[in-house]
Amino acid sequence: MSRQRRRITRGLVPVCAILAGLAGCGGAGDRGSAASAAAAGFERSLARGDQEAMCSALAPETLGEVEVAEKKTCAEAIDSQGVPAGGPVRDVDVYGRQARAVLAADTLFLSEFPDGWKVVAAGCRPDRPGRPYRCAVKGG
Repeated sequence: MSRQRRRITRGLVPVCAILAGLAGCGGAGDRGSAASAAAAGFERSLARGDQEAMCSALAPETLGEVEVAEKKTCAEAIDSQGVPAGGPVRDVDVYGRQARAVLAADTLFLSEFPDGWKVVAAGCRPDRPGRPYRCAVKGG
């Protein structure tokens, strides 16, 4: 291989790495859209008062926590959890298989499961800047 060809090949390696990284970002965008859709679906269920749909949008551990806390089925207990109407989704941050959906009046945390994004915590507000959120509904 000639000296010039080696320089060109070495120069392509960083470019390929950058392009591969950007391709990965496209996947995160798709996942962000899916997480946003799941958050919006949860909010539509809340607005309709559809307890069954709200419960099916919850992650398994979160659903279990709601049932244990109230000693009722999720559908019977979800209304008493104090989840506020959040309004439209304003922003979604995806971190691996976790996401945070910031709504007009609420913050939801979601996780990606084999059957899609599920709500892990809802009715979340920051306690104080730099401190963890306090959530009305959350998994254990």
